[in-house]
Amino acid sequence: MALREVSPCRDDRLATLRSDCEGYKNMNDSRVRLMHHDARWRQEFEQTRSNILHSCAGWVIAVEHIGSTAISGLIARPTIDVLAVVKESAGIAPAASLIEGLNYGRADSPRWAAPATMLLKPRHAVDGQLEPTHCVLLVVVGSPVRDRLIRMRDWLRADTERAIDFEEAKVACWRRSEGDLETYQAEKARCFCELETRMDESEGMG
Repeated sequence: MALREVSPCRDDRLATLRSDCEGYKNMNDSRVRLMHHDARWRQEFEQTRSNILHSCAGWVIAVEHIGSTAISGLIARPTIDVLAVVKESAGIAPAASLIEGLNYGRADSPRWAAPATMLLKPRHAVDGQLEPTHCVLLVVVGSPVRDRLIRMRDWLRADTERAIDFEEAKVACWRRSEGDLETYQAEKARCFCELETRMDESEGMG
């Protein structure tokens, strides 16, 4: 789904936001990095999707791209976030084991994602690699976590104005956190709550 064109009145605002983020490229000592959108993220997701479906055939029934890397043009952390969906809870453990075979390691899921199983790639830290390259959330079909994340993604994809508003809020979270991962995640959780409130209000008016 293509984003609508940005209104001219926001051209300067968007340019300023992207210019301010240029400095993020040099923050090698930070645990949280934000980068300009990379068209290769879509290609990387497609390869990830293919790998997971092939390795977890019979267990994983769908793999979906989520998070900021799934929204064209949006500044994002350089981590490909995906949802891997199984038919029932009994499929979580075997699917997780198979995904681990793709160089993923299990990690504690954030509170907002519970009870999803989280796996990060690479399994072991690599010199110079500050953040995971991929994050998989393993959920059961019909999971509220899955529905929530897909709803957010689609709502932002549908309107460039919304995406820019979210991007500004996310950058503000980064600034307040000063690149600290735990603080950034807490700030972003509040940002997500505000976003969901906006979504509810917008859909209520529709």
